[in-house]
Amino acid sequence: QVQLVDSGGGLVQAGGSLRLSCTTSGRTFSSYSMGWFRQAPGKEREFVASTTRSGDSTYYAPSVKGRFTISRDNAKNTAYLQMNTLKPEDTAVYYCAARLGVVAVTKAYEAQYWGQGTQVTVSS
Repeated sequence: QVQLVDSGGGLVQAGGSLRLSCTTSGRTFSSYSMGWFRQAPGKEREFVASTTRSGDSTYYAPSVKGRFTISRDNAKNTAYLQMNTLKPEDTAVYYCAARLGVVAVTKAYEAQYWGQGTQVTVSS
């Protein structure tokens, strides 16, 4: 069983930055590909970014590519999402997700574990 704890959300003005963290328990963090998803009110949960177990490969939704960066530190059992040049349309609850294995998690149904979510609000 993997427990994921999201943190780092908050209120920021448009153009600002936030860094989200996803910390896990257990000793098998490096066995999981990690991803970030978000869900705005009235909308479905959508893919944001993901990385493979080693962190060598990363994937991004077109809407965030060039502004967001996903990374991980396997020694700290933590994944990160650095968000720069934030826009009001980035406002959502952000969830980290984990999937056992080599394939990156890019669809919500692929995730085996979820964090509790952290609210990101971008004001205009």
